[in-house]
Amino acid sequence: MDEEAAEPLAPGAVAQGPPNARLAGLLRRVARGDEEAFDEVYGLVSPSVYGLARRILRDPAQSEEVAQEVLVEIWRTACRFDENRGSARAWVMTLTHRRAVDRVRSEQAASDREARATASETHRPFDEVAEEVGDRLERERVRRCLDTLTDLQRQSVRLAYYGGYTYREVARLLTTPLGTVKTRMRDGLIRLRDCLGVEW
Repeated sequence: MDEEAAEPLAPGAVAQGPPNARLAGLLRRVARGDEEAFDEVYGLVSPSVYGLARRILRDPAQSEEVAQEVLVEIWRTACRFDENRGSARAWVMTLTHRRAVDRVRSEQAASDREARATASETHRPFDEVAEEVGDRLERERVRRCLDTLTDLQRQSVRLAYYGGYTYREVARLLTTPLGTVKTRMRDGLIRLRDCLGVEW
């Protein structure tokens, strides 16, 4: 997405959407598979879509992902737009709002699951010495298996699983195409699985 075109609105600013009649006409053409019409729709609505997603999510990277998901959804579901039920701009903004709220709920649910897992682990009795020895042996085993990976696989896996980076961030950090990072990471995880002898 063009970052300059997708800057979030200033606080208190009112989003200036495209004229509804024009957008509605373009959506009808998109519903018939017209790619040129979709290019126009993309240019008209992407700043407003990104701006709304940014106001809900706050995080620029997640807002950009949601905006892209919404635009793909517009391409796939333009045939569902019904002028009798509301304006074209309202339809686009409703798709955006739903997608952004779904992302917030998903993030919250993941955070809640993690908090519950941490709380249950805290209250579970365990033998500290045995656990420490087991952890040390497991770390050594994982380290040996990581050494069997290629440099790119090892770097990708470490950044994603130890550094907490997303695939997109790993690709940016390693200046490597996103598809390459995903493929290398998948291949690396398969090799790790085989080396560790575990079933995923």
